[in-house]
Amino acid sequence: MEIWEILNNKRQKTGKTVMRGEAMGEDEYHLVVDVWIKNSNGQFLIIKRSPSIPLPNLWAIPGGSAVLGEDGLAAAIRETKEEIGVCLNPDIGQLFKTFIRDTSKIKCFKDVWLFNSDIEEEIFLQAEEVIDWMWASKVQIREMLETGEFITVLSYIDEILRV
Repeated sequence: MEIWEILNNKRQKTGKTVMRGEAMGEDEYHLVVDVWIKNSNGQFLIIKRSPSIPLPNLWAIPGGSAVLGEDGLAAAIRETKEEIGVCLNPDIGQLFKTFIRDTSKIKCFKDVWLFNSDIEEEIFLQAEEVIDWMWASKVQIREMLETGEFITVLSYIDEILRV
């Protein structure tokens, strides 16, 4: 079970924790990361979400919630390793964007990480969360967005596809 550190609306640690799935208070947030991996051909590594998790069968990017003691970079590296079996080099990670997401369902700080890497190692999918992967061009991702095959909750998608 994941334990999340609770942050205030200024992204400061509050000293409180919550188990994944438990309700958080009014001005309580946790940290979530999105991981974009771009190869030397300008393609992004995307994953297809399992039918048994939220936003099922949609194409997306690796990511998830930071756990107790992690910063955004550590969470990005761990989530990528868990979901696709790839060990990213922290020295090549760039914080592309950070913002707050405050909806009725999700209250988090979102760190968007960009890694420029030609993955040399074999991809191993975490079957509970990921059922497929591919390298996709910006055009392919835009087409998937238009057809509803790619998750649409990424408010920054136009920005990342310009890099």
